[in-house]
Amino acid sequence: MRNNFKTLVLMATLGAIFVAAGQLIGGTSGAMTALVFAGLLNFGVYFFSHKLALMSTGAKPVTEQELPEVYSIVRTLAQRESMPMPKIYLIPSEQPNAFATGRNPKNAVVAVTSGITKMMDRTELEGVLAHEMSHVRNRDILIASVAATVAAALSILMRMAMWGGLGGDRRRNDPISGVLFLVSIIVAPLAAMVIQMAISRNREYEADRSGATMTGSPLALARALAKLEQGTSRIPMQVNPSTAQLFIADPLKAFGRDRRGGGLTRMFSTHPPIPERIARLEEMAQGGLIR
Repeated sequence: MRNNFKTLVLMATLGAIFVAAGQLIGGTSGAMTALVFAGLLNFGVYFFSHKLALMSTGAKPVTEQELPEVYSIVRTLAQRESMPMPKIYLIPSEQPNAFATGRNPKNAVVAVTSGITKMMDRTELEGVLAHEMSHVRNRDILIASVAATVAAALSILMRMAMWGGLGGDRRRNDPISGVLFLVSIIVAPLAAMVIQMAISRNREYEADRSGATMTGSPLALARALAKLEQGTSRIPMQVNPSTAQLFIADPLKAFGRDRRGGGLTRMFSTHPPIPERIARLEEMAQGGLIR
């Protein structure tokens, strides 16, 4: 509940920044233009983001004969939670990882790498897949897509304002407005990016919690995360950075994206530090959710 509230506040703040930027650039008409622009982009994201995510990772659909254990686990989880059975895709990579995508539970896809099917035992794989099913149930994919789109739209809007001279008359007549405009060009996209990353981290914590509740085995997911930490650090995977936030663990970690630090490093991280995620799951186990 706490993570859901944080996400709601962050989404509202992100939207407010976007509208405020439009207001600063072009007054009321600028704010309305910003809203329409964001709406059009979100419409496209709603229907096509999952296809782009699958294409960018090289994921391909697989049959139950090819991945019987994954199908068995996902089907059991879907029936237990009264959810539609998602489509199953395989990513041809030795890095252990997984992600879920799709605009709603009826159009969901769960994708796993070939590496994760080799590295995890059944209980660990169940923990990972329950985490991904939680993303689907909580509609985290849509939330993340909207947040990313608004952040990207804000960046585009500010670039248009800078190079297109939007609001030029106001800035020439009012030096203070000119200064505020220049500051907003730098600060607004940066703030939007920070908020987008914070939303992503909160949704990962929530998926860990709800996924562990779904299976009743937080320690199995904790063990899986420990293996993911090692695997993603050692085995590289070519992934578009824009889709990295979808994965259960940072797929670009092997390229030097160490997310264990604090301060600015933490603020721009798409994923919470895995040791912290493991610690939270261990606390859940101590509270009685253990199997």
